[in-house]
Amino acid sequence: MPDHALVLTLLSGDYSICRLASTDALPAWASTVGDDFVSVTRTRDELSIVAPSARVPPTLDQRSDGWRCFKVEGPLDFALTGVLASIASPLAAANVSLFAVATFDTDYFLLRAVDLDRATEALTRAGHVVRGA
Repeated sequence: MPDHALVLTLLSGDYSICRLASTDALPAWASTVGDDFVSVTRTRDELSIVAPSARVPPTLDQRSDGWRCFKVEGPLDFALTGVLASIASPLAAANVSLFAVATFDTDYFLLRAVDLDRATEALTRAGHVVRGA
């Protein structure tokens, strides 16, 4: 049993992870209200956007398609430790990589769609409750 048995909900649809120049304006397709999940992170080096694949223009050069997104049901207290470790550890043991994003209330993580069945099995074996998979 993990330190933190979590409820993990698989969001619908495929997601893309995109990279734009750090100086680019936030594109309209990344600021649409109503999607289950969109993440925008700007650093000195890049503008990184995670969004439903259907919203990402097919002409965008730097994008990685074929990702599925899980929400860790929350909200999670900031004092809670080991949440991501309790997810990452069984996934690593199953040879599944993840892309993690945190929000104020909770965590999200993406994994390649081709790894979904293996990941779901590993997370369930680790004691997590997986919904929607």
